[in-house]
Amino acid sequence: MSDLFSLAGRTAMVTGANTGLGQAMAVALAQAGADIVAVGRSAATGTEAAVRAAGRGFHFLEADLGQRHISGDIIAAARTCAAAPDILVNNAGIIRRNDALDFTEDDWDAVMDVNLKTAFFLSQAAAREMVPKGAGKVINIASMLSFQGGVRVASYAASKSGIAGLTRLLANEWAAKGINVNAIAPGYFSTNNTEALRADEARSRSILERIPAGRWGRPSDLGGAAVFLASPASNYVHGAILPVDGGWLAR
Repeated sequence: MSDLFSLAGRTAMVTGANTGLGQAMAVALAQAGADIVAVGRSAATGTEAAVRAAGRGFHFLEADLGQRHISGDIIAAARTCAAAPDILVNNAGIIRRNDALDFTEDDWDAVMDVNLKTAFFLSQAAAREMVPKGAGKVINIASMLSFQGGVRVASYAASKSGIAGLTRLLANEWAAKGINVNAIAPGYFSTNNTEALRADEARSRSILERIPAGRWGRPSDLGGAAVFLASPASNYVHGAILPVDGGWLAR
């Protein structure tokens, strides 16, 4: 049974792996046996230390995921320094907050470019390497706002709804090619993106009152879901969006 969850001999690319959810998933994948290629704008020194402590290889690729035409270069760089990824985790994401009446086009474009556009084109570039091998795993990071509307985060809600649709679309096209495309939808986690919510005492209290588990998620809570979707254990799972939310959607 343990072999079902083994990632030995695999290379996993994780975007936005320097802190928070990305770091936790990268470390979990390494502990399951994968070498890690971390992609982001800032050094992932803490992630590197944890991955190497697990006995796995680590490579960092500096990249601004909001730039155009960068996805192919990222995959080519991974192939040069390590290997083309067997596993891709599209975790990098940004958020902008403002009332819909005042939301700017710049804030719309910035979020959509990183959260949705790059997720698609990086998946495309990775899949072009996976198809000849007849195997691969793509894990997108969705959100509670893939199911709900939210407030004051127009582009974030749109991008995460788009991630849900993109996950299903790619699963439909690539399942027969041996590539699993699924998503994890984190609930309310203690990360930089939720700092403003947690600092708002009334808002934080209302969130906690709805979570059956009674607490904000910890980044390490995503590790098991990431390993499952990256491993042979999920070989017949296609187009799923797995909530890891402390029961938020069940309430």
